Amino acid sequence: MPSATPHADLAIVGAGVSGCALAASLRSRGWRGSIELLEIGRGPGGRAATRYSRQDPDLRINHGAPLFNIRAQTPPRLLNALAERAAISPFRGPIRSLDAERTLGSAIEDGFSDGTLWQGHGAMDQLCAQLLELAMEQGGSLRRRFGTLVRHLRPERLDAGLSWTLQDDAGGALVKARWLVLSGTLLAHPRSQQVFGWDDIPLEQAARSLADPELDAAQAQLASIDAQASCNLLVTLPQEAASAWLALPWRLLQCTPTAQERWGLRRISVQPLADGRCAVVAESSPAFAADHLDIYGSRSSAAQLLRAKPDPSAETRVLDALAQALTDLTELPLEGAARQLMRWGAAFPIAPGLDPSHRVCPASAIGFCGDNLSGDGFGRIEGALSSAEALAEELLEKL
Repeated sequence: MPSATPHADLAIVGAGVSGCALAASLRSRGWRGSIELLEIGRGPGGRAATRYSRQDPDLRINHGAPLFNIRAQTPPRLLNALAERAAISPFRGPIRSLDAERTLGSAIEDGFSDGTLWQGHGAMDQLCAQLLELAMEQGGSLRRRFGTLVRHLRPERLDAGLSWTLQDDAGGALVKARWLVLSGTLLAHPRSQQVFGWDDIPLEQAARSLADPELDAAQAQLASIDAQASCNLLVTLPQEAASAWLALPWRLLQCTPTAQERWGLRRISVQPLADGRCAVVAESSPAFAADHLDIYGSRSSAAQLLRAKPDPSAETRVLDALAQALTDLTELPLEGAARQLMRWGAAFPIAPGLDPSHRVCPASAIGFCGDNLSGDGFGRIEGALSSAEALAEELLEKL
């Protein structure tokens, strides 16, 4: 017999930084209603996730954000709580820049490496994992569901108020919730049609049935947000090859615009592993990613849950191109290295983003958070944290 559809006071789609921070922020403010957190990935983190391997327990690769920065004079409230529980620690690795002539320079202000620098303690995904632990320690029901694709949003007006039913790709009900929060743009953006072949934009379809001018405005702004993609090469080097990489005078290398044009790389991160190996993450330039928008890693969520069909030969060509660029730039070999491809379809939102005045649509019982909201921290982890805290304040009086 199929189990009954679970009910929740609040459903949050996306367990990236903002989704996890929203749960922690609501709990820290005393709200104890039931929360259902649904995430397409294998675990929390989003672009602050960490890649693990069941066959290789010592492997951990921070494949999205190797660090995060806080630039505001008044940091998000959650930052202190994370630091106190040792979920994050200061990033102290040397940062250098490189131009097209291979001249090393000091760090440049690229928006992501200035201000106060932090990293997840042990691994970057500890940022989100500990936000969820913080939320659960304070009571109330918090159910986490990873590897779960939300494909349809079905609102229904009832005598007791509006209810949202979230459905999977086959139309099966995942959860019914009194309030819904989207912490990303996939369900509101045309790229879901362009890349995955969906026949509708889920939030746009839901908004049509609700006829709520506030939601219509929010949906239109979310759908208009442009973003830069990123293709990341993930390399794991054996001990005998790792020493040369670990001897480099930097842990994070920023490529200047001329270097990006020459090699097609934006940033390179060297990450020591506990057993003497190291991981290297080479983040492509926006131009390189734009030329390969339809290429997905065979292990990606897009391939496994969104029914994208990766082309193995095309994936190999991208891996080869990024690996060649990495060896050309560093003049270091990749002999014996294991390689993976990680692609972010909307890695860096482009301003202006969603106006904070559309953060909550009360008549439709829906809210939005994430680094795609305009304001301080836009496009960065700081913005994801701040937007979640601001949304929590507004939701308290409505939940």
